[in-house]
Amino acid sequence: MKQLWFDFKVRPLWRQICDILLVLFALAGVAIIGAWGVYQLGVTNNGGAVDKNYRSLMSVSEIEDLQHASLSQEQIDAEWALRYARLAALARYYPVNARLILTAAQHSDDPLVVDRMIAAAKIYMEENEGLDVLADGLCERLQTVPQQPAGNVIPWMGGVEWPALKQAILRDSALINEAGRLTGVEPRLIVGCLVGEQIRLFNSKREMFKKYLGPVKVLSVQSQFSYGVNGIKDFTAKAVEEHLKDPTSEFYMGRAYEHLLDFVTDDHVTERYNRLVDYRNHLYSYIYTGCILHQTMLQWRRAGYDISDRPDLLFTLFNVGFSQSEPKANPVAGGSHIQVGDRMYTFGALGFDFYYSGEMAEAFPFHRQRFTTTDRSLSPADIERIQRNMSDCKRPERGLEYRNDSAASSPTPPVEKPDPFGINHDKIQPVEHTAQ
Repeated sequence: MKQLWFDFKVRPLWRQICDILLVLFALAGVAIIGAWGVYQLGVTNNGGAVDKNYRSLMSVSEIEDLQHASLSQEQIDAEWALRYARLAALARYYPVNARLILTAAQHSDDPLVVDRMIAAAKIYMEENEGLDVLADGLCERLQTVPQQPAGNVIPWMGGVEWPALKQAILRDSALINEAGRLTGVEPRLIVGCLVGEQIRLFNSKREMFKKYLGPVKVLSVQSQFSYGVNGIKDFTAKAVEEHLKDPTSEFYMGRAYEHLLDFVTDDHVTERYNRLVDYRNHLYSYIYTGCILHQTMLQWRRAGYDISDRPDLLFTLFNVGFSQSEPKANPVAGGSHIQVGDRMYTFGALGFDFYYSGEMAEAFPFHRQRFTTTDRSLSPADIERIQRNMSDCKRPERGLEYRNDSAASSPTPPVEKPDPFGINHDKIQPVEHTAQ
């Protein structure tokens, strides 16, 4: 060994380095061959083991479900009530798990899936007789109360109109959420204004609107006196634009929002009309709505009254307009009277009903803060992107509703010309349609 060490030391440096590398490669080869041999011999194989809770795991999977059961809606609701009772009991002991299970259950159409989730959680619980006694007691108490017929407690949501209107609103969910982001307003508040206006329109001209809203499920766009899906008047929209630019205004939203509604052309009157009376893209209607809500809230806050947590007042003030927004103590909600069926509501109440109904909460969730502000001003690219949200759909001629002469109120009859293909147009039945 000493001779080897002596021979190594007297060698040139390059030979020493080569010898060291040779030895390292040899060791690496031995390690690889050894690992391969161990693997082939099965030394590292894990044969697995039976889980000590295998009976519990199996029993969870064996809990029946209602997927193939023929139950009425009332019976399914009764099953859900019992599961909510068990979750309430679980929440007294393990609130984190109860909250997670409740959230997951909301995305299931089978109430018995709650039983499986609770049973799975119980695998890791020590024997807890108190939890079982509480859960059984709540369920037993519930079963003494007969399940009432299914139905919405809010009367105007029980009609056939509301499901159709919901689908029309959900089609615009991306635009509404974008408008909420741009204006710093909870999108659900924008929807509350939209619901009040669309319900008002549907019931004021019921026969006409049900031909469109019911079959094709689209929002009604106004083009006379008030504009767009939210019925925003021209002078109100103009006031919104002025508030955005005026730092001295009590409605001023901040520098970040000053260019939110910048125009492309010098004809602001026509461009504003085209923004709002757009049958295909309602983004501008929602942006103006968000601005009205935000500006009104700021007006009251600067006067010493915070109404950011009063959606009923915000909907009312949206309905009555800036001119009637007078900050004061003890304000009351209301607005325009709207009859739905045999009941009379106010605009503020309709929006309030929707807001706290839980309807469409997945698309328009409740925010911890209903209003937010930002210091980031819109870039030219941001402004251009917003301005591109105007379709080229055919709009009614602006101002036609203000003309009282006969020429304006009745269209000029077309000059009759023979059809070049010999078609008798008097015998053709028109097909009702609406712009989308």
